[in-house]
Amino acid sequence: MRTVRLHIHLAVSCSPTCSHTDYLSIQSDISLSCDLSKPIRNAKTRHMRITRSRGNHSNADDCHRFNPRYNRYMSELLTSIASIDPVALRLGPFSVHWYGLAYIFGIMLGVTLGYLFAKRWKVDLSFDDITVVALCATIGIIAGGRLGYCLFYGGSYYWMNPLKILALTDGGMSFHGGFLGCVVGGLFAARLIKVSPLTLIDLGCVTAPIGLFLGRLTNFINEEVWGRVTTVPWGVVFSTGGPLPRHPSQLYEAFLEGIVLFAIMAFLALRVPPPPKGVLLGSFLVFYGIFRIFVEFFREPDSSLGFLAGDWLTMGMLLSIPMVLAGIGLIVWSRRQLRLGG
Repeated sequence: MRTVRLHIHLAVSCSPTCSHTDYLSIQSDISLSCDLSKPIRNAKTRHMRITRSRGNHSNADDCHRFNPRYNRYMSELLTSIASIDPVALRLGPFSVHWYGLAYIFGIMLGVTLGYLFAKRWKVDLSFDDITVVALCATIGIIAGGRLGYCLFYGGSYYWMNPLKILALTDGGMSFHGGFLGCVVGGLFAARLIKVSPLTLIDLGCVTAPIGLFLGRLTNFINEEVWGRVTTVPWGVVFSTGGPLPRHPSQLYEAFLEGIVLFAIMAFLALRVPPPPKGVLLGSFLVFYGIFRIFVEFFREPDSSLGFLAGDWLTMGMLLSIPMVLAGIGLIVWSRRQLRLGG
C-alpha cells in the first residue's frame, strides 16, 4: 500500500446560462491509500484530469496549460492595470470612483468640443446653451441607462424589487437605454434653447465617443463586462472572472466605439459644407451598431441572460441590429431631403 498525493482540476459548468465551461482549480493535497499494483476500475474520469501535485501552483500555470501561446508578461501588464482600485480618491467616509470621474470628464470634453463644432457650423449657440444641453443629456443618460439595464438585462428581478431600480450600484447601466435617454434629453433641450433637434443631436453624436472611450476604460479598471475565455496571447486574468485568461473586450470597445468612432464622426463633422441634418446621427447609429455587434462575439454574455439563441446571439447584438437599420434609413432620408430641398 502506498500513499499518493494528488492535485485535482475540475471542469464544471456554473449554470445553464454560462456561455462556456468555467474552470475551478482546487489547490489541495488529497491523501489516498491504494494498491498501485492493481488497475483502477470504473473510474469516472469524464470532465476530470488528475495530475501529480507540483507544489506551488499559480494562475499562470493554468494559463500556460490552457494556452501554449499565453504571453505571461503582456497578460500580467494588462491584469495589473485592470487591478487598479476602482476608487480613485477617498476622503474620510466619501469616495470618488473612476466611473464617476469618467462621466465628469466626458461631459466636460463633450461640452467644449460641442461648442467648438457649433461655431464651425455657424450654429447660434452660446456656451450657456451647450451647458443646458449637457445637463439635459446627462439626466437622460443616467435615467435611460438605468431603466434600460433593468428592462433589457434585469429580467423579473426589478419588477419584483422596484426600489432596486434607484440603487445605481445594484446592477449596471445599459448603453442602448442611455442613448435613448440622451436623445430624449436632447429633444427637450432643443425646445428650451430653440434650436433644430437634429442639429443638436448631430452635435452630440460627434462628442459621444469620448464618453464611450472613458466609460469602457473604467469598465476595464472595475473588472466588469469582461470577455470570454480565450487563447489569445494578450488574455487577461480578471479577479472576478475566474483563473483563466479572457478577452479584454472592454479595451476592444474603447478602441472601436471610442477612438475609431470619434475619428469617423470628426471626419464627417469637419467636412465643408457640413453633412445634411441627420447624417451624423445616422452614421453614429450604423458604426456603433456594427462595432458593438463585432465585439459581442468576444464579450461574455450577461450572466442573467446568457445566449438568446444558439451559442452566438446576445442581447447586445439584438439591441444593436435595429440601430444599424435605423441609421441607414436616417442617412437615406436625410440625403433625399437635401435633394428635394435643392
